[in-house]
Amino acid sequence: MDSRTDFPEGPQLRPQSLMFAFFGGHVLEEGPLCVYSGSVIEVLARAGVGEQAVRSTLTRMVNRGLLRRQREGRRMYFGLTPQATEILWNGKKRLWDTGAVNDDWDGTWTLLGFSLPESWQRQRHDLRSRLAWSGFGPLYSGLWIAPGDFDVSALVSELGLAAHVKIFHATADDATDIGLMIRDTWDLDGVGARYADFHKRWTDWLGSGSGSGSGSGDPLGTRLRLTSEWLRIIRTDPRLPARHLPAAWPARSAHDTFHRIAEQTEAPACRMAARLMETTPLRPS
Repeated sequence: MDSRTDFPEGPQLRPQSLMFAFFGGHVLEEGPLCVYSGSVIEVLARAGVGEQAVRSTLTRMVNRGLLRRQREGRRMYFGLTPQATEILWNGKKRLWDTGAVNDDWDGTWTLLGFSLPESWQRQRHDLRSRLAWSGFGPLYSGLWIAPGDFDVSALVSELGLAAHVKIFHATADDATDIGLMIRDTWDLDGVGARYADFHKRWTDWLGSGSGSGSGSGDPLGTRLRLTSEWLRIIRTDPRLPARHLPAAWPARSAHDTFHRIAEQTEAPACRMAARLMETTPLRPS
């Protein structure tokens, strides 16, 4: 089957991200199922991923403990591992339950201070990467901050750094210019540009007629790319308090655009996936 292009041109999406979008949208809530590899190839072709890329991605995800292989006769099926299931439930919550705009911030901050030996370059890199992924920004080199009350104890313990980290929950003094602190700590221009680009491309796509109706184009391929791209954007957004962001912060319009297209494509994408997917129950490991 040829790759489809019934969606707007955008950033290059990793096949694994699209694979997660497929399993999260069409397998996760259906019970412990395995999907035939040929079905996965056919579905992801609709999102622009070639057969060889799908096969190599399936193999890498098995090797990383994200998927399980299950042979049925001469056919190979793939199902979710507990690790992947947890990742997908977290992603689902971020996609559908947490808005892109933080209108309900209560004024609290989580601060994490650390001091690591100079020789611990890898540990320092890992900690900073995980903190950035979790929405923290560097207030100072060894002091990171995030809006809200975060429990990061599990993250710190997982990295084996509990003895080198101090965590506080606090509010800012009136003398602190929070707006200035935010601009100094996070790349607002970069985050905002990603939202603005998403909103423009997908609204242009809607305006062109490609997404004018739920039966037009390829709703399955469109929805996989839409959700994969949106999750990629919101995972780089620390959800800073809206009251301290520019008045025309583009996350709000991008959020509305995402949900409009997601709602429009949901039913036809599910019907198409059901026709294409050959599944079998996932046997206990």
